[in-house]
Amino acid sequence: MFNRSHSLQRTARWLAALLLGLCCGPWAQAQVQAQGQGLEPWRQVLQQTAQQAASQLNREFGAAARVVVELGQADPRLRLAPCQRAEPYLLPGMKLWGRSRIGLRCVEGASRWNVSLPLTVHVFAPALVAVGPLDAGTVLSAEQLRLAEVDIAAEPGAVFTDVAALLGRSLGRPVQAGEVLRSGSLRQRQWFAAGTQVKVTARGAGFAIAGEGQALNQGLDGQDVRVRFENGRTVTGRAIGEREVEVLL
Repeated sequence: MFNRSHSLQRTARWLAALLLGLCCGPWAQAQVQAQGQGLEPWRQVLQQTAQQAASQLNREFGAAARVVVELGQADPRLRLAPCQRAEPYLLPGMKLWGRSRIGLRCVEGASRWNVSLPLTVHVFAPALVAVGPLDAGTVLSAEQLRLAEVDIAAEPGAVFTDVAALLGRSLGRPVQAGEVLRSGSLRQRQWFAAGTQVKVTARGAGFAIAGEGQALNQGLDGQDVRVRFENGRTVTGRAIGEREVEVLL
């Protein structure tokens, strides 16, 4: 799956969702039965849960990706009241992707405590990196790129596996040798200028309608653009290619 898509971020979000289901589902809750005044008994169970989740993901994707989950250390001064059952959960606003945190709360005990630990989800997969150092403004060519295994969850931004998706693109910032090419490294691509005649495709559930109109503003990749048809009607869509606009109904 990974080597057929130029962007791995969407697939990796699916991986993170699967990981959350394993970490915070019945399997984990059934295993958290220890009790004590420190976090160590609970930490051991959380680590086992994380390892189980990683192994499940590795089996699901085979050689396409290698998932490693690391549970961080809690404050050694932390002391918890005895608890018969605790359960892990994902903190609001947190994703099981890259550096995150996972919560653990006591649901059966005299004191209903609630703590969190740092958690790092690594997703190693092939992606394009720079062969050598490249300056900002460099127009990318195939000779400047190579595939390498990288942690796609280490930083924000989509990564690429298809060289053709990067050919002719310009860098918006300097890139070091061996550094992964992410969407944030590239200058935003302009597909057409204001006043250009563009093809407009309106897509809905089970149908697509195509027409032509005049772009009223420049078409930047993935950004909204207004198009006026001959009858004077205007629509707003997304610039998706050379003189191409998509309208989702």
